[in-house]
Formats: sequence, C-alpha cells, structure tokens
Amino acid sequence: MRVVLQRSKEASVTVDGEVTGSIESGYVLLVGVTHEDTQKDVDYVAGKIAQLRLFEDEDGKMNRSILENGGDILSISQFTLYGDVKKGRRPSFIQAARPETAEPIWEAFNDALRNNGLKVETGIFGAMMDVELVNDGPVTIVVESK
Repeated sequence: MRVVLQRSKEASVTVDGEVTGSIESGYVLLVGVTHEDTQKDVDYVAGKIAQLRLFEDEDGKMNRSILENGGDILSISQFTLYGDVKKGRRPSFIQAARPETAEPIWEAFNDALRNNGLKVETGIFGAMMDVELVNDGPVTIVVESK
C-alpha cells in the first residue's frame, strides 16, 4: 500500500460536477493498492497516518498529530501511484491491484482511519475526479506498508 499524504488547509473532490467529499484543515490522501496488500497493510498505514506528527506545536515544531491538532481526511483512490515508468514512455500499471481487489482494501483503509478516531471524506472509487486542495506548508509525505 502506498499513500501520498498532503497536509492541507482545505480540499474537495468533485465527480461529474458534484462534490463527493470536502474537508477543512487535515490531510488529503492519495491511496494506491497493490496485489499483495492485506488488512495488516491497511492497519499499519492507517495507524501510522493517525499518529504522524505533522502539525506545528506552540514552538513551531512539527510535533502534533492530526488527532491532537484536529482535522479531517479526504481519501482518494489512485491506482496511478503504482505506475512504473522505467521502460518506454507509457506507464505500466501491472503493480496496481485490479478494482475488485483494490476497492475493498481502500474501503477497509478508510474504515481503519475512522476506527483511529478520524473523520473521513472520500472520492468515488474508479471515477474521474477533480481534486482541489490548498497544500499547507507544503507538507507532502509518502507512507508505504512494504
């Protein structure tokens, strides 16, 4: 499992002109699932994201988690995170899990974030989405289970 986390001041995702998820301060998560991902990967990445200290404390140091700071999650499935561009000019996506495998893992990941005490908004799995965000910092972190 591979997640690109972006700390944001606000974010939203729109599908066919309709907003399907929006947050104020928090994290935008671009979530990629590969063939070998299991509930163990889901729990590890969700727990790591909930506990990461990416918000500033009163001394200006990144020392507070999203749980301590407050904030929400906007989770967006993104198979292109497993795009391989080593050969040729067109990415290969063979490392990305097929939709019938990836969607339940992504849903389990969102549930695991909720079980960690976070409010989670989402895009729509497999849809073409317009994502808007105001990156805060900018702070961008890659979290992987493998």
